[in-house]
Amino acid sequence: MHRSDGKIGTEMIVLGVILLIIGLLAGISLLTTIGGVLLVVGAVLWVLGASGRKVGGRKHFF
Repeated sequence: MHRSDGKIGTEMIVLGVILLIIGLLAGISLLTTIGGVLLVVGAVLWVLGASGRKVGGRKHFF
């Protein structure tokens, strides 16, 4: 799906935070790990996309 609003990095960050919180509250380490990874990857993509750098061969990663 093509997105023109540029919110894919933000959505990954929000999903990562939600999974991280659920994993910490429920004591499920797998959710905590996945949430942390999504949070970091989303933040990196968001920063690189906002700075105008190409990510994975694309100027805009959305």
